[in-house]
Amino acid sequence: MIVVSDTSPVSNLLQIEKLDLLRDIFGEVIIPPAVLLEIRALEHFGIDLSSFSTSDWIRVEQPKASEAVAGLRHNLDAGESEAIVLAVEMQADWILLDERQATKIAEEKGLHPIGLIGILIKAKEKGLIPAVVPLVEELRHKAGFWITDHLLARIRELVSE
Repeated sequence: MIVVSDTSPVSNLLQIEKLDLLRDIFGEVIIPPAVLLEIRALEHFGIDLSSFSTSDWIRVEQPKASEAVAGLRHNLDAGESEAIVLAVEMQADWILLDERQATKIAEEKGLHPIGLIGILIKAKEKGLIPAVVPLVEELRHKAGFWITDHLLARIRELVSE
């Protein structure tokens, strides 16, 4: 399975010490150089990157089509742009994204995006976590993950919590 990730899923799971969920669900995860830089920048905010730095299942790959990346940069940040182009080039099975505009563009390019909430639901389905909602709450408080109360209520209903 080929999985390419943007910064948000990696950085958010890193902040709640659940980064290994990505490995347990997807195996290897590929990130572009811009995502690597964005994750490394978290160190300036006092975030411990040791579980990221020591992971042998996260690989960095450079997208080849720099013109395509530049074209996406008009609407997206560097990490999202590189991740989408890389996912297209690698014919990824999944692209891990949270931002609405990036998700829309990824879908238009025939990619299969999944966000952090979808990842947590998969983790629960696989028996890797007992519940989704407590982790969403932890993401809100520790990582500043933005989610409306209405969406949280829908998630509770969806996962029967």
